[in-house]
Amino acid sequence: MSAIDFLPILAIVAVMYFLLWRPQMQEKKNTEDMLAALAKDDRVVTIGGVHAKVVEVGPSTVVLEIGEKTRVTFEKSAVAKKIVPGAPA
Repeated sequence: MSAIDFLPILAIVAVMYFLLWRPQMQEKKNTEDMLAALAKDDRVVTIGGVHAKVVEVGPSTVVLEIGEKTRVTFEKSAVAKKIVPGAPA
């Protein structure tokens, strides 16, 4: 077997890396960075679609205010995204 026989296999691996694995790793890193940067008074959306304001941030949990005097403790991993005021939805 020559090196040319392995060329299609290498091409497939390269395509899978750039189209599948690399974007997933970048998305995971962006999510981890967003969760690490959560701070009091940030507006967030949970994976369940609940819009809330961050009241307290712990090492693995976050306390969210979902209504007047209604606070709920969530795992940080339950926060899907941070809402940036003035940014398009």
